[in-house]
Amino acid sequence: MTQVRGIGRILRAYATVEGAGVRLHRAFGTYEVPQFDPFLMLDDFRAKNPGDYLAGFPWHPHRGIETVTYMLEGSVEHSDSMGNAGTINGGDVQWMTAGSGIIHQEMPKPVNGRMGGFQLWVNLPRAHKMMDPRYQEIKSDQIPVVSPKSGIMIRIISGLVNGVTGPVRDIVADPEFLDVTLEPDMFFTLPVKVGYTAMAYVIGGTGTFDPEEGHRVANRDIVLFSNGPSIWTRSFEKGMRFLFFSGKPIGEPVAWRGPIVMNTREELREAFREYEDGTFIKKGHT
Repeated sequence: MTQVRGIGRILRAYATVEGAGVRLHRAFGTYEVPQFDPFLMLDDFRAKNPGDYLAGFPWHPHRGIETVTYMLEGSVEHSDSMGNAGTINGGDVQWMTAGSGIIHQEMPKPVNGRMGGFQLWVNLPRAHKMMDPRYQEIKSDQIPVVSPKSGIMIRIISGLVNGVTGPVRDIVADPEFLDVTLEPDMFFTLPVKVGYTAMAYVIGGTGTFDPEEGHRVANRDIVLFSNGPSIWTRSFEKGMRFLFFSGKPIGEPVAWRGPIVMNTREELREAFREYEDGTFIKKGHT
């Protein structure tokens, strides 16, 4: 067997409330910095009850990070201070680079009573924290799907699998973002860049990422891997679906308050002062 990464930690997503009262599950966040570097936070807002999320995320600022929204069901209507507006539907991805600053709102909407998705926060290094804001908005049918072998399906949002590259590109953290579905009793090995942080978030079924099969994982478990050139996974009797992420660590100080992530406390204070006095936005309307 090819050398594979061991399991560094397994965490269970916990219930929390964000925005104007959205009930969600957080896989990791502030308390885990810098273990998941360059990733800052992963929120799971799948819900059966529309009342859990309809309050949404009214106008709020971001600076110094990228927010990645991936919808499974339902939709999120978004608009921002640069004049952008649109809808992220089931299967779509929005990779927003806040950079020097964006003020936006995100309002979830059910479709046939269903709603579900995820938001990942990716840090920016000091040299890019004040870059111009930008979006990469990817529709579901633009995301390629590969099958390394029968019984395995991988949606490639970013990164390279079997010679196929995902549509999200030119991101500082050089990330890989995959949506992997395994039928029951399947196993395979996925190459990962050595030295990159790698993690998997289970969103359905059961399985293991341990070749010794000593760690069984299920829905809302997140696995942080140790270093190495690949990960190994096996699904059990119900199959398994998981999101896989890898990225290049930044290794810089993190100063984090709410929706803004900088390198120092003074930079945070400056950002909030600018937000209060109306000078937060550095780039004009598009």
